[in-house]
Amino acid sequence: MDELNSLFQGFAVALTFQNILLMLIGILLGVLIGVLPGLGGANGVAILLPLTFSMSPTSAIIMLSCIYWGALFGGAITSVLFNIPGEPWSVATTFDGYPLAQKGKAAQALTAAFTSSFIGALFAVLMVTFLAPVVAKFALNFGPPEFFAVQLLTFCSFIGMSKEPPSKTLMAMMLGFALAAVGLDSVTGTLRMTFGQESLLQGFDFLVAVIGLFGVGEILLTMEEGLAFKGQKGRISLRDVLETWAELPRYWATSIRACLIGCWMGITPGGATPASFMSYGMAKRLSKTPDEFGKGKIEGVVAPETAAHAAGTSALLPMLTLGIPGSPTAAVLLGGLLIWGLQPGPMLFQEQKDFVWGLIASMYLGNIAGLIVVLTTVPWWAAILRIPFSIIAPVIVVICAVGAYTVHNHMFDVVMMLVFGVLGYAFKKLSYPLAPLVLALVLGDMAESSFRQSMLISKGSLGVFFENWLAGGITALALLMLVWPLIGKIRRKKDNN
Repeated sequence: MDELNSLFQGFAVALTFQNILLMLIGILLGVLIGVLPGLGGANGVAILLPLTFSMSPTSAIIMLSCIYWGALFGGAITSVLFNIPGEPWSVATTFDGYPLAQKGKAAQALTAAFTSSFIGALFAVLMVTFLAPVVAKFALNFGPPEFFAVQLLTFCSFIGMSKEPPSKTLMAMMLGFALAAVGLDSVTGTLRMTFGQESLLQGFDFLVAVIGLFGVGEILLTMEEGLAFKGQKGRISLRDVLETWAELPRYWATSIRACLIGCWMGITPGGATPASFMSYGMAKRLSKTPDEFGKGKIEGVVAPETAAHAAGTSALLPMLTLGIPGSPTAAVLLGGLLIWGLQPGPMLFQEQKDFVWGLIASMYLGNIAGLIVVLTTVPWWAAILRIPFSIIAPVIVVICAVGAYTVHNHMFDVVMMLVFGVLGYAFKKLSYPLAPLVLALVLGDMAESSFRQSMLISKGSLGVFFENWLAGGITALALLMLVWPLIGKIRRKKDNN
Protein backbone atom coordinates (compact mmCIF):
# COMPACT_ATOMS: atom_id res chain seq x y z
CA MET A 1 0.00 0.00 0.00
CA ASP A 2 2.89 2.39 0.71
CA GLU A 3 4.13 1.89 -2.84
CA LEU A 4 0.66 2.54 -4.28
CA ASN A 5 0.26 5.73 -2.21
CA SER A 6 3.68 6.91 -3.36
CA LEU A 7 2.78 6.06 -6.96
CA PHE A 8 -0.43 8.15 -6.75
CA GLN A 9 1.66 11.04 -5.42
CA GLY A 10 3.98 10.47 -8.38
CA PHE A 11 1.03 10.76 -10.78
CA ALA A 12 0.14 14.08 -9.13
CA VAL A 13 3.70 15.27 -9.85
CA ALA A 14 3.76 13.94 -13.43
CA LEU A 15 0.27 15.18 -14.36
CA THR A 16 1.07 18.90 -14.15
CA PHE A 17 0.59 20.82 -17.42
CA GLN A 18 4.34 21.49 -17.76
CA ASN A 19 5.33 17.84 -17.26
CA ILE A 20 2.63 16.55 -19.65
CA LEU A 21 3.87 19.00 -22.30
CA LEU A 22 7.49 17.92 -21.74
CA MET A 23 6.33 14.28 -21.92
CA LEU A 24 4.79 14.79 -25.37
CA ILE A 25 7.80 16.79 -26.61
CA GLY A 26 10.08 14.01 -25.34
CA ILE A 27 8.02 11.31 -27.09
CA LEU A 28 8.04 13.21 -30.42
CA LEU A 29 11.79 13.89 -30.21
CA GLY A 30 12.40 10.29 -29.21
CA VAL A 31 10.45 8.84 -32.14
CA LEU A 32 12.37 11.18 -34.48
CA ILE A 33 15.65 9.99 -32.96
CA GLY A 34 14.56 6.36 -33.28
CA VAL A 35 13.54 6.85 -36.92
CA LEU A 36 16.79 8.50 -37.99
CA PRO A 37 19.63 5.99 -38.40
CA GLY A 38 22.79 7.46 -36.94
CA LEU A 39 21.10 8.50 -33.71
CA GLY A 40 19.58 6.35 -30.97
CA GLY A 41 18.21 6.42 -27.45
CA ALA A 42 21.55 6.99 -25.71
CA ASN A 43 22.68 9.47 -28.39
CA GLY A 44 19.47 11.48 -28.27
CA VAL A 45 19.40 11.67 -24.49
CA ALA A 46 23.08 12.70 -24.43
CA ILE A 47 22.70 15.36 -27.14
CA LEU A 48 19.57 16.89 -25.58
CA LEU A 49 20.70 16.64 -21.93
CA PRO A 50 22.08 20.23 -21.90
CA LEU A 51 18.57 21.52 -22.71
CA THR A 52 17.41 20.30 -19.28
CA PHE A 53 19.94 22.19 -17.16
CA SER A 54 17.45 25.01 -16.47
CA MET A 55 14.61 22.59 -15.57
CA SER A 56 13.84 20.98 -12.25
CA PRO A 57 15.34 17.47 -11.98
CA THR A 58 11.86 15.88 -12.05
CA SER A 59 10.80 17.67 -15.26
CA ALA A 60 14.20 16.98 -16.82
CA ILE A 61 14.17 13.23 -16.13
CA ILE A 62 10.55 12.95 -17.35
CA MET A 63 11.46 14.58 -20.66
CA LEU A 64 14.67 12.56 -21.11
CA SER A 65 13.04 9.24 -20.20
CA CYS A 66 10.22 9.97 -22.68
CA ILE A 67 12.85 10.61 -25.35
CA TYR A 68 14.07 7.10 -24.57
CA TRP A 69 10.57 5.57 -24.76
CA GLY A 70 9.99 7.35 -28.07
CA ALA A 71 13.29 6.07 -29.48
CA LEU A 72 12.33 2.52 -28.52
CA PHE A 73 9.06 2.93 -30.45
CA GLY A 74 10.64 4.75 -33.41
CA GLY A 75 13.22 2.08 -34.22
CA ALA A 76 10.45 -0.27 -35.37
CA ILE A 77 9.21 2.15 -38.07
CA THR A 78 12.39 2.04 -40.16
CA SER A 79 12.85 -1.67 -39.51
CA VAL A 80 9.43 -2.54 -40.91
CA LEU A 81 9.10 0.01 -43.71
CA PHE A 82 12.70 0.39 -44.93
CA ASN A 83 14.52 -2.71 -43.65
CA ILE A 84 16.89 -0.28 -41.87
CA PRO A 85 17.19 -0.78 -38.09
CA GLY A 86 16.75 2.67 -36.57
CA GLU A 87 18.21 1.19 -33.37
CA PRO A 88 20.54 -1.78 -32.73
CA TRP A 89 17.75 -3.61 -30.89
CA SER A 90 15.48 -3.27 -33.96
CA VAL A 91 17.67 -5.54 -36.11
CA ALA A 92 15.69 -8.65 -35.13
CA THR A 93 12.44 -6.84 -36.02
CA THR A 94 13.58 -6.53 -39.65
CA PHE A 95 13.66 -10.34 -40.02
CA ASP A 96 9.85 -10.60 -40.20
CA GLY A 97 8.71 -6.96 -40.14
CA TYR A 98 10.05 -6.02 -43.57
CA PRO A 99 8.76 -9.23 -45.29
CA LEU A 100 5.32 -8.41 -43.85
CA ALA A 101 5.56 -4.90 -45.33
CA GLN A 102 6.53 -6.36 -48.70
CA LYS A 103 3.36 -8.48 -48.55
CA GLY A 104 1.29 -5.32 -48.05
CA LYS A 105 0.87 -5.91 -44.30
CA ALA A 106 2.98 -3.00 -43.05
CA ALA A 107 0.09 -1.69 -40.91
CA GLN A 108 -0.32 -5.05 -39.15
CA ALA A 109 3.44 -5.35 -38.59
CA LEU A 110 3.70 -1.83 -37.16
CA THR A 111 0.63 -2.26 -34.95
CA ALA A 112 2.04 -5.54 -33.61
CA ALA A 113 5.44 -3.91 -33.00
CA PHE A 114 4.03 -0.87 -31.18
CA THR A 115 1.56 -2.89 -29.09
CA SER A 116 4.20 -5.46 -28.14
CA SER A 117 6.58 -2.66 -27.18
CA PHE A 118 3.89 -1.18 -24.95
CA ILE A 119 3.18 -4.55 -23.27
CA GLY A 120 6.89 -5.18 -22.64
CA ALA A 121 7.35 -1.72 -21.14
CA LEU A 122 4.21 -2.01 -18.99
CA PHE A 123 5.41 -5.34 -17.56
CA ALA A 124 8.81 -3.80 -16.75
CA VAL A 125 7.29 -0.66 -15.19
CA LEU A 126 5.09 -2.79 -12.91
CA MET A 127 8.21 -4.67 -11.85
CA VAL A 128 10.08 -1.40 -11.19
CA THR A 129 7.11 -0.05 -9.19
CA PHE A 130 6.99 -2.96 -6.74
CA LEU A 131 10.62 -4.14 -6.71
CA ALA A 132 12.48 -0.81 -6.61
CA PRO A 133 11.45 0.14 -3.05
CA VAL A 134 12.31 -3.37 -1.81
CA VAL A 135 15.74 -3.31 -3.44
CA ALA A 136 16.35 0.24 -2.17
CA LYS A 137 15.49 -0.70 1.44
CA PHE A 138 17.75 -3.74 1.21
CA ALA A 139 20.55 -1.59 -0.22
CA LEU A 140 20.46 0.69 2.85
CA ASN A 141 22.56 -2.00 4.55
CA PHE A 142 25.33 -1.49 1.99
CA GLY A 143 28.68 -0.02 2.95
CA PRO A 144 31.72 0.73 0.73
CA PRO A 145 32.67 -2.99 0.35
CA GLU A 146 29.12 -3.94 -0.71
CA PHE A 147 28.87 -1.04 -3.17
CA PHE A 148 32.21 -1.95 -4.73
CA ALA A 149 31.12 -5.59 -4.94
CA VAL A 150 27.97 -4.54 -6.84
CA GLN A 151 30.01 -2.31 -9.17
CA LEU A 152 32.49 -5.16 -9.70
CA LEU A 153 29.56 -7.45 -10.54
CA THR A 154 28.37 -4.94 -13.14
CA PHE A 155 31.78 -4.73 -14.80
CA CYS A 156 32.30 -8.50 -14.73
CA SER A 157 28.78 -9.10 -16.08
CA PHE A 158 29.56 -6.96 -19.10
CA ILE A 159 32.62 -9.11 -19.74
CA GLY A 160 30.87 -12.41 -19.09
CA MET A 161 27.59 -11.72 -20.90
CA SER A 162 28.70 -9.55 -23.82
CA LYS A 163 28.32 -10.98 -27.31
CA GLU A 164 31.67 -9.34 -28.13
CA PRO A 165 34.94 -11.17 -27.37
CA PRO A 166 35.78 -10.73 -23.66
CA SER A 167 39.20 -9.29 -24.56
CA LYS A 168 37.60 -6.45 -26.56
CA THR A 169 35.07 -5.72 -23.81
CA LEU A 170 37.87 -5.65 -21.21
CA MET A 171 40.05 -3.33 -23.34
CA ALA A 172 37.14 -0.92 -23.89
CA MET A 173 36.46 -0.92 -20.15
CA MET A 174 40.11 -0.29 -19.29
CA LEU A 175 40.14 2.74 -21.61
CA GLY A 176 37.01 4.00 -19.84
CA PHE A 177 38.71 3.63 -16.44
CA ALA A 178 41.76 5.52 -17.74
CA LEU A 179 39.60 8.39 -19.01
CA ALA A 180 37.67 8.48 -15.72
CA ALA A 181 40.95 8.84 -13.80
CA VAL A 182 41.99 12.06 -15.61
CA GLY A 183 41.90 15.21 -13.49
CA LEU A 184 42.21 16.07 -9.81
CA ASP A 185 42.29 13.11 -7.40
CA SER A 186 39.49 13.80 -4.90
CA VAL A 187 41.30 11.90 -2.10
CA THR A 188 44.92 13.06 -2.33
CA GLY A 189 44.50 16.27 -4.37
CA THR A 190 47.18 15.25 -6.89
CA LEU A 191 46.84 15.78 -10.64
CA ARG A 192 46.50 12.72 -12.86
CA MET A 193 47.17 12.65 -16.61
CA THR A 194 46.37 16.33 -17.23
CA PHE A 195 49.60 16.90 -19.24
CA GLY A 196 49.66 20.57 -18.23
CA GLN A 197 46.20 21.27 -19.68
CA GLU A 198 44.10 23.43 -17.35
CA SER A 199 40.96 22.30 -19.22
CA LEU A 200 41.58 18.75 -17.97
CA LEU A 201 41.69 19.64 -14.26
CA GLN A 202 38.08 18.49 -13.89
CA GLY A 203 38.67 15.47 -16.12
CA PHE A 204 36.79 14.56 -19.29
CA ASP A 205 33.20 15.67 -19.08
CA PHE A 206 31.00 12.62 -19.32
CA LEU A 207 28.39 14.40 -21.45
CA VAL A 208 30.91 15.63 -24.04
CA ALA A 209 32.39 12.13 -24.31
CA VAL A 210 28.99 10.49 -24.80
CA ILE A 211 27.86 13.01 -27.45
CA GLY A 212 31.06 12.34 -29.39
CA LEU A 213 31.17 8.57 -28.96
CA PHE A 214 27.55 7.93 -29.86
CA GLY A 215 26.33 10.91 -31.90
CA VAL A 216 29.33 11.94 -34.02
CA GLY A 217 30.79 8.42 -34.21
CA GLU A 218 27.55 6.93 -35.53
CA ILE A 219 27.11 9.74 -38.08
CA LEU A 220 30.65 9.22 -39.45
CA LEU A 221 29.98 5.51 -39.86
CA THR A 222 26.60 6.08 -41.51
CA MET A 223 28.07 8.66 -43.92
CA GLU A 224 30.77 6.18 -44.93
CA GLU A 225 28.13 3.55 -45.72
CA GLY A 226 26.35 6.00 -48.05
CA LEU A 227 22.94 5.34 -46.55
CA ALA A 228 19.96 5.78 -48.87
CA PHE A 229 16.31 5.40 -47.90
CA LYS A 230 13.99 3.27 -50.02
CA GLY A 231 11.04 1.46 -48.53
CA GLN A 232 7.35 0.72 -48.20
CA LYS A 233 4.60 3.24 -47.45
CA GLY A 234 3.10 3.12 -43.97
CA ARG A 235 -0.43 4.06 -42.97
CA ILE A 236 -2.40 2.54 -40.10
CA SER A 237 -6.21 2.59 -40.04
CA LEU A 238 -8.44 1.83 -37.06
CA ARG A 239 -9.50 -1.38 -38.78
CA ASP A 240 -5.84 -2.51 -39.07
CA VAL A 241 -5.32 -1.82 -35.36
CA LEU A 242 -8.43 -3.72 -34.24
CA GLU A 243 -7.72 -6.72 -36.51
CA THR A 244 -4.13 -6.97 -35.29
CA TRP A 245 -5.17 -6.61 -31.64
CA ALA A 246 -7.64 -9.46 -32.16
CA GLU A 247 -4.80 -11.66 -33.44
CA LEU A 248 -2.14 -10.80 -30.82
CA PRO A 249 -3.66 -12.82 -27.90
CA ARG A 250 -2.67 -15.99 -29.82
CA TYR A 251 0.94 -15.14 -28.96
CA TRP A 252 0.46 -14.65 -25.21
CA ALA A 253 3.11 -17.26 -24.32
CA THR A 254 5.65 -15.55 -26.61
CA SER A 255 4.87 -12.19 -25.00
CA ILE A 256 5.26 -13.46 -21.42
CA ARG A 257 8.52 -15.21 -22.30
CA ALA A 258 9.80 -12.06 -24.04
CA CYS A 259 8.87 -9.92 -21.00
CA LEU A 260 10.84 -12.21 -18.66
CA ILE A 261 13.86 -12.34 -21.00
CA GLY A 262 13.77 -8.57 -21.44
CA CYS A 263 13.53 -7.79 -17.72
CA TRP A 264 16.37 -10.18 -16.91
CA MET A 265 18.61 -8.69 -19.61
CA GLY A 266 17.70 -5.17 -18.49
CA ILE A 267 18.45 -5.68 -14.81
CA THR A 268 21.69 -7.50 -15.58
CA PRO A 269 23.77 -5.39 -17.97
CA GLY A 270 22.77 -7.39 -21.02
CA GLY A 271 20.75 -4.68 -22.72
CA ALA A 272 17.89 -4.44 -25.20
CA THR A 273 19.83 -5.70 -28.24
CA PRO A 274 20.80 -9.14 -26.87
CA ALA A 275 17.31 -9.41 -25.32
CA SER A 276 15.62 -8.90 -28.70
CA PHE A 277 17.80 -11.51 -30.42
CA MET A 278 17.42 -13.98 -27.56
CA SER A 279 13.65 -13.59 -27.53
CA TYR A 280 13.42 -13.99 -31.32
CA GLY A 281 15.60 -17.11 -31.17
CA MET A 282 13.48 -18.63 -28.37
CA ALA A 283 10.25 -17.88 -30.23
CA LYS A 284 11.58 -19.55 -33.38
CA ARG A 285 12.94 -22.56 -31.49
CA LEU A 286 9.69 -23.18 -29.58
CA SER A 287 7.34 -22.46 -32.49
CA LYS A 288 5.37 -25.24 -34.19
CA THR A 289 6.14 -23.58 -37.54
CA PRO A 290 9.77 -22.37 -37.29
CA ASP A 291 10.15 -22.39 -41.09
CA GLU A 292 7.71 -19.48 -41.35
CA PHE A 293 10.03 -17.18 -39.39
CA GLY A 294 11.92 -14.76 -41.63
CA LYS A 295 9.15 -14.86 -44.24
CA GLY A 296 6.68 -12.48 -42.60
CA LYS A 297 5.31 -13.88 -39.34
CA ILE A 298 3.66 -11.60 -36.75
CA GLU A 299 5.19 -13.63 -33.90
CA GLY A 300 8.63 -12.72 -35.28
CA VAL A 301 7.80 -9.06 -34.63
CA VAL A 302 6.12 -9.59 -31.24
CA ALA A 303 9.07 -11.43 -29.65
CA PRO A 304 11.93 -8.93 -30.25
CA GLU A 305 9.87 -5.77 -29.72
CA THR A 306 8.40 -6.97 -26.40
CA ALA A 307 11.82 -8.01 -25.08
CA ALA A 308 13.59 -4.82 -26.23
CA HIS A 309 11.09 -2.53 -24.51
CA ALA A 310 11.07 -4.65 -21.33
CA ALA A 311 14.88 -4.58 -21.22
CA GLY A 312 15.12 -0.86 -21.96
CA THR A 313 12.66 0.01 -19.19
CA SER A 314 13.86 -2.43 -16.52
CA ALA A 315 17.45 -1.13 -16.94
CA LEU A 316 16.35 1.83 -14.81
CA LEU A 317 15.75 -0.42 -11.77
CA PRO A 318 19.42 -0.96 -10.81
CA MET A 319 20.21 2.63 -11.84
CA LEU A 320 17.71 4.13 -9.40
CA THR A 321 18.20 1.70 -6.49
CA LEU A 322 21.93 0.99 -6.61
CA GLY A 323 23.36 3.68 -8.90
CA ILE A 324 24.34 0.96 -11.40
CA PRO A 325 23.10 1.55 -14.98
CA GLY A 326 21.80 -1.49 -16.86
CA SER A 327 22.19 0.03 -20.34
CA PRO A 328 24.09 2.82 -22.16
CA THR A 329 21.00 5.06 -21.99
CA ALA A 330 20.61 4.39 -18.26
CA ALA A 331 24.29 5.35 -17.94
CA VAL A 332 23.58 8.68 -19.66
CA LEU A 333 20.58 9.26 -17.38
CA LEU A 334 22.79 8.42 -14.39
CA GLY A 335 25.24 11.09 -15.56
CA GLY A 336 22.30 13.51 -15.76
CA LEU A 337 21.29 12.77 -12.15
CA LEU A 338 24.82 13.50 -10.97
CA ILE A 339 24.87 16.76 -12.95
CA TRP A 340 21.58 17.81 -11.28
CA GLY A 341 23.11 17.12 -7.85
CA LEU A 342 21.20 13.88 -7.15
CA GLN A 343 22.95 10.75 -5.90
CA PRO A 344 21.37 7.59 -7.35
CA GLY A 345 21.09 4.78 -4.85
CA PRO A 346 18.96 3.67 -1.89
CA MET A 347 18.88 7.11 -0.24
CA LEU A 348 17.23 8.57 -3.36
CA PHE A 349 13.99 6.82 -2.32
CA GLN A 350 14.24 8.39 1.14
CA GLU A 351 15.36 11.93 0.26
CA GLN A 352 13.79 12.52 -3.20
CA LYS A 353 10.45 10.69 -3.13
CA ASP A 354 8.72 13.15 -5.47
CA PHE A 355 11.50 12.75 -8.02
CA VAL A 356 11.57 8.94 -7.97
CA TRP A 357 7.81 8.37 -8.01
CA GLY A 358 7.24 11.17 -10.51
CA LEU A 359 9.66 9.36 -12.83
CA ILE A 360 7.94 5.98 -12.30
CA ALA A 361 4.50 7.55 -12.92
CA SER A 362 5.84 9.15 -16.11
CA MET A 363 6.88 5.67 -17.31
CA TYR A 364 3.22 4.63 -17.33
CA LEU A 365 2.01 7.86 -18.92
CA GLY A 366 4.91 8.12 -21.37
CA ASN A 367 4.36 4.65 -22.78
CA ILE A 368 0.60 5.23 -23.20
CA ALA A 369 1.31 8.55 -24.94
CA GLY A 370 4.01 6.92 -27.06
CA LEU A 371 1.68 4.17 -28.26
CA ILE A 372 -1.00 6.69 -29.28
CA VAL A 373 1.51 9.00 -30.98
CA VAL A 374 3.20 6.32 -33.11
CA LEU A 375 -0.06 4.67 -34.14
CA THR A 376 -1.43 7.98 -35.42
CA THR A 377 1.67 9.57 -36.97
CA VAL A 378 3.49 6.77 -38.85
CA PRO A 379 3.13 8.41 -42.31
CA TRP A 380 4.85 11.57 -41.03
CA TRP A 381 7.87 9.68 -39.72
CA ALA A 382 8.11 7.62 -42.90
CA ALA A 383 8.05 10.86 -44.95
CA ILE A 384 11.06 12.23 -42.99
CA LEU A 385 13.14 9.40 -44.42
CA ARG A 386 12.59 10.83 -47.91
CA ILE A 387 14.92 13.69 -46.96
CA PRO A 388 18.46 12.99 -48.28
CA PHE A 389 20.82 11.86 -45.56
CA SER A 390 23.35 14.41 -46.89
CA ILE A 391 21.05 17.08 -45.42
CA ILE A 392 20.16 15.25 -42.19
CA ALA A 393 23.78 14.36 -41.21
CA PRO A 394 25.17 17.95 -41.00
CA VAL A 395 22.12 19.04 -38.98
CA ILE A 396 22.76 16.26 -36.45
CA VAL A 397 26.47 17.16 -36.21
CA VAL A 398 25.60 20.83 -35.57
CA ILE A 399 23.15 19.79 -32.83
CA CYS A 400 25.91 17.65 -31.26
CA ALA A 401 28.35 20.58 -31.36
CA VAL A 402 25.84 22.95 -29.77
CA GLY A 403 25.09 20.35 -27.09
CA ALA A 404 28.79 19.92 -26.28
CA TYR A 405 29.46 23.68 -26.22
CA THR A 406 26.59 24.43 -23.83
CA VAL A 407 28.04 22.11 -21.15
CA HIS A 408 30.73 24.63 -20.10
CA ASN A 409 30.50 27.27 -22.87
CA HIS A 410 34.02 26.25 -23.92
CA MET A 411 35.31 25.45 -27.43
CA PHE A 412 37.65 22.86 -25.90
CA ASP A 413 34.60 20.68 -25.28
CA VAL A 414 33.63 20.84 -28.97
CA VAL A 415 37.15 19.76 -29.93
CA MET A 416 37.03 16.89 -27.44
CA MET A 417 33.60 15.91 -28.78
CA LEU A 418 35.16 15.53 -32.25
CA VAL A 419 38.06 13.52 -30.80
CA PHE A 420 35.62 11.20 -29.03
CA GLY A 421 33.61 11.03 -32.26
CA VAL A 422 36.64 9.70 -34.12
CA LEU A 423 37.26 7.26 -31.25
CA GLY A 424 33.63 6.07 -31.44
CA TYR A 425 33.97 5.63 -35.23
CA ALA A 426 37.17 3.60 -34.75
CA PHE A 427 35.46 1.43 -32.12
CA LYS A 428 32.58 0.71 -34.52
CA LYS A 429 34.91 -0.12 -37.39
CA LEU A 430 37.02 -2.44 -35.23
CA SER A 431 33.91 -4.04 -33.66
CA TYR A 432 34.75 -2.87 -30.14
CA PRO A 433 31.72 -2.31 -27.85
CA LEU A 434 31.08 1.26 -26.66
CA ALA A 435 28.80 0.35 -23.73
CA PRO A 436 31.63 -0.95 -21.44
CA LEU A 437 33.68 2.20 -22.13
CA VAL A 438 30.71 4.44 -21.21
CA LEU A 439 29.94 2.32 -18.14
CA ALA A 440 33.55 2.60 -16.89
CA LEU A 441 33.59 6.34 -17.62
CA VAL A 442 30.43 6.84 -15.52
CA LEU A 443 31.16 4.41 -12.68
CA GLY A 444 34.96 4.67 -12.63
CA ASP A 445 35.12 7.42 -9.99
CA MET A 446 32.45 5.80 -7.80
CA ALA A 447 34.07 2.36 -8.02
CA GLU A 448 37.50 3.83 -7.20
CA SER A 449 36.06 5.76 -4.25
CA SER A 450 34.28 2.66 -2.87
CA PHE A 451 37.42 0.55 -3.28
CA ARG A 452 39.71 3.06 -1.58
CA GLN A 453 37.26 3.55 1.31
CA SER A 454 37.11 -0.23 1.71
CA MET A 455 40.90 -0.42 1.78
CA LEU A 456 41.05 2.29 4.47
CA ILE A 457 38.46 0.43 6.57
CA SER A 458 40.35 -2.88 6.29
CA LYS A 459 43.86 -1.36 6.46
CA GLY A 460 44.70 -2.64 3.00
CA SER A 461 43.22 -6.14 3.24
CA LEU A 462 41.22 -7.47 0.25
CA GLY A 463 39.51 -9.82 2.71
CA VAL A 464 37.04 -6.99 3.45
CA PHE A 465 35.14 -8.04 0.30
CA PHE A 466 34.52 -11.49 1.84
CA GLU A 467 33.97 -10.50 5.49
CA ASN A 468 30.18 -10.89 5.40
CA TRP A 469 27.76 -13.00 3.37
CA LEU A 470 26.43 -10.04 1.35
CA ALA A 471 29.72 -8.58 0.09
CA GLY A 472 31.26 -12.07 -0.20
CA GLY A 473 28.32 -13.47 -2.16
CA ILE A 474 28.24 -10.57 -4.62
CA THR A 475 32.03 -10.63 -5.07
CA ALA A 476 32.00 -14.39 -5.67
CA LEU A 477 29.22 -13.98 -8.25
CA ALA A 478 31.23 -11.21 -9.93
CA LEU A 479 34.30 -13.45 -10.19
CA LEU A 480 32.14 -16.24 -11.58
CA MET A 481 30.80 -13.88 -14.28
CA LEU A 482 34.38 -12.82 -15.08
CA VAL A 483 35.49 -16.39 -15.83
CA TRP A 484 32.15 -17.45 -17.40
CA PRO A 485 33.46 -17.20 -21.00
CA LEU A 486 36.42 -19.41 -20.01
CA ILE A 487 34.06 -21.97 -18.43
CA GLY A 488 31.96 -21.99 -21.61
CA LYS A 489 35.09 -22.51 -23.72
CA ILE A 490 36.21 -25.48 -21.59
CA ARG A 491 32.73 -27.06 -21.80
CA ARG A 492 32.66 -26.68 -25.57
CA LYS A 493 36.07 -28.37 -25.83
CA LYS A 494 34.83 -31.28 -23.71
CA ASP A 495 31.71 -31.64 -25.86
CA ASN A 496 33.82 -31.72 -29.04
CA ASN A 497 36.06 -34.41 -27.59
